[in-house]
Amino acid sequence: MRDEWFIRGNVPMTKCEVRAVAIAKLELRPDSILYDVGAGTGSVSIEAALQMRKGRVYAVERNEEAVDLILANKKKFHGEQVTVIHGSAPESLVSLPAPTHVFLGGSGGKMEPVIKLVLEKNPSVRIVANVIALESLCRILSLTKALGLSAEVVSVWVARGERKGNCHLMKGQNPVYIISMGGADQWEER
Repeated sequence: MRDEWFIRGNVPMTKCEVRAVAIAKLELRPDSILYDVGAGTGSVSIEAALQMRKGRVYAVERNEEAVDLILANKKKFHGEQVTVIHGSAPESLVSLPAPTHVFLGGSGGKMEPVIKLVLEKNPSVRIVANVIALESLCRILSLTKALGLSAEVVSVWVARGERKGNCHLMKGQNPVYIISMGGADQWEER
């Protein structure tokens, strides 16, 4: 989905090229239960929900402006499967049904307790996290090693063309590291 289709504000949004890779790495099924932690504008929640017609998305966000944007995007895209939760993780995740999939777009510095909680709820949960800072990448890789999880890391560097006079020049975006772990080893029909 194009970024410009989403209602935006001053809230970070996972851009479409990165979102496409992250959603592919989630390996969603039609009946998945997805937690989108640090949901921002809800772009991942909405696009994932379109693939999960029988599933449920819990968009968890602590920023009030972001919650309003998620609600507006939910309405715009008829995202009935999306439940918006205004709160912080991991506290807001405790009473939710066990996830089959988790996307970490932001954890407010609580990545470790969030990952430990979702693994307690479902030891075979599929987790995908997007990070920009190298320190965050090191933290999540150290955590996965300590938990005995095997993680795959993909670095996505996107450049977008911008018109400058009669020419188009490529403008680089920040590189994003997409870390994925857990989940089923093979596709199973449900």
